[in-house]
Amino acid sequence: MANKTALITGGATGIGKRTAFQLAQQGINVIINYRNSGDDANVLTKQLTEQFGTENYAVQGDITRYEDCRKIVSAALSFFSSVDILVHNAGPYIKERKKMADYTVEEWDYLINGNLNAVFYLSSLLIPRMREQKWGRIITIGFDRVETAPGWIYRSAFASAKTGLASLTKTIALEEGGNGITANMVCPGDITGGWKEKTIQDAMGETDPSTPAGRPGTGEDIARVICFLAEEKSSFITGSIIPVTGGKDVLGKIYKSGE
Repeated sequence: MANKTALITGGATGIGKRTAFQLAQQGINVIINYRNSGDDANVLTKQLTEQFGTENYAVQGDITRYEDCRKIVSAALSFFSSVDILVHNAGPYIKERKKMADYTVEEWDYLINGNLNAVFYLSSLLIPRMREQKWGRIITIGFDRVETAPGWIYRSAFASAKTGLASLTKTIALEEGGNGITANMVCPGDITGGWKEKTIQDAMGETDPSTPAGRPGTGEDIARVICFLAEEKSSFITGSIIPVTGGKDVLGKIYKSGE
């Protein structure tokens, strides 16, 4: 995987940051997209270069806007001849609990654009180069049970976008398989706060009674799966929706608590 290049949206913090470390450890060059976290992104790229010897860059852009996506891809291709791996980690989210009818049009568009349309924007810009080289990996992020198109109270826009994204991910897999491009979705469990940037070792010795695995989930749990899907020998895995939840019924918990 040396000399491959990955673009991670929303990669400056959280699971995106942990994924950047995991990919760089495999010798993959990383482009960190950020919207507002410029300082974090620049510190991260420097860390990756110093620790792993890879070539890494930070690129600003709001992935909810097509023109910004074009600028992100243009900047990426000014650094490298191709972007081989797209990790669509960024997922705009509104924490306030709102019924569908209470969303403003601006809020709705922001969530749909960031969680669904942005994958179309970036994938459509990157797939032509992936086709030329007969190799590519597109990895999206969903949520537990997304492939069943569940209802999610107070989260209508986010759930609608991710459910559509599950279908889009599978469709890309069908359409581009003959071009050596795979597309898969990884669905994190209940990984919150600082745990998004922690390692599995950090979680050892910690307990989480709500999870069958018995410990908290970490960003590394997700990053390891993303890295595996990006590997050369993972070419037979495509169109898959992969939950990484520690066995926890995440959405069932939400149904019961109304969170």
